[in-house]
Formats: sequence, C-alpha cells, structure tokens
Amino acid sequence: MPSTIGEWDPSSSALVTLLAQTARGPGREGVFALWLTVRIAQDLLLEPPLPDRAHRRRVAALEQRLTSLTMPPPLRRALHTAIAQLRDADAAAIPVILSQLVAPARDTLGAEAAEAVAVAVKRARGR
Repeated sequence: MPSTIGEWDPSSSALVTLLAQTARGPGREGVFALWLTVRIAQDLLLEPPLPDRAHRRRVAALEQRLTSLTMPPPLRRALHTAIAQLRDADAAAIPVILSQLVAPARDTLGAEAAEAVAVAVKRARGR
C-alpha cells in the first residue's frame, strides 16, 4: 500500500483510465463513484493512518457527493452499504468492504471495473 496520500496504486489508476474511456452518463458517474469509494477505503491502509476525524469527514463528504450522481441502482446500493461500513471501519475490514463491490461493479460497469476493484482487494489482503 502507498505510504503517502499522493501515491496511487494500480486499481485507482485503472479506474481513472476507465473513467476517461467511458461516455458520459450513469456508467461514467458510476465509475467515478467507485473510484472515490475505493480511494477512501484504501486511505485507511495508510501508514501512518489518517486521524479518525479526517476519516469521518472524508466518508461524510463521499456520502454527500454520491447523492448527486446518477448511477445504476445495484451499484448505488453497494456503494451505500460500503459507506455505512467505512464509517467505523479499520484497516482489517477493508478487504471485505471492497470485495462486496466487485460483483455490482461487474454487473453494472463491466469486467474492467470489477478487475480494478479485485486488484484493490488483493492489495488490501496482502497488507
């Protein structure tokens, strides 16, 4: 995992690349929402960890931002579940939270998005 916030792992880079390739609409907004959620989840794995207050603020900002995005309903439900779990999560919970996003990402956004999240899960487990 990255040691600073400025470094991106392959899963975040893959989602940003997919975002650039996706046409405007619910699919693109879904990729954007997935990318935001994965980044916040991965930041719980930073060494040293972010302060709890900063994490709570970021999760609240994510939740607020997702309300304005149009995305496929299965992905929206999965992201809301992930946000609820991220509120009180620690680093050990991140692989489980992210793994619950793989299937909805595959079903709504395609194999590339699901593979990017699966890479994030593997990296979080290997931490």
